[in-house]
Amino acid sequence: MSATIKGPDGKPRCKWCEAAPEFFDYHDTEWGFPVADDQHLFEKICLESFQCGLSWRTILTKRENFRAAFHNFDFNKVAKFTQRDVTRLLKNEGIVRHRGKIEATINNAKRALEMVKQEGSIAAFMWSYEPKKTAKPQSVSTSAESIALSKDLKKLGWKFVGPTTAYAFMQAMGLINDHVKGCVIQAKVEKARKRFKHPKFKKEGIKSD
Repeated sequence: MSATIKGPDGKPRCKWCEAAPEFFDYHDTEWGFPVADDQHLFEKICLESFQCGLSWRTILTKRENFRAAFHNFDFNKVAKFTQRDVTRLLKNEGIVRHRGKIEATINNAKRALEMVKQEGSIAAFMWSYEPKKTAKPQSVSTSAESIALSKDLKKLGWKFVGPTTAYAFMQAMGLINDHVKGCVIQAKVEKARKRFKHPKFKKEGIKSD
């Protein structure tokens, strides 16, 4: 069975794009391209947390609603949310109304502030888990690095950041190039990764062996 399908332009894309028409644009312009912007990284880890038990299409179609509800995932602002905000968000039909995930996002914003203070940036911490070797594209849902990232985030007080969530985050934010062979975007992502300037990680003390 082919690992690719034809995109709107007739060129091959990763097969998962066929699940929803809006996946093509996300796949072609975002998924796998390396990201070093802290606010973007924070948004993605939060959205991956909200996805737990749901489909990515559900989250993607609601993404603009999430951005509006969480001030574009500016963790400086989200960290100041109170129980009144939790109540407000639980009434927001445009997002996933899950108390635990909403409260985790607010908690994680506070942890993000601590991370920036300690490590200089969220990017520096996250990119220190970039794998040196990867499995065959789209063949696994966790890795040694995603397990370590999950474990260490939890040590720092982050919530809803299991190994599968961490791996999906790594796939999307370009820590690995998980586009399949033959996908027209695979080479573009690889070029972007080679040009990418890696953020420097300050400390090694928290990291798991």
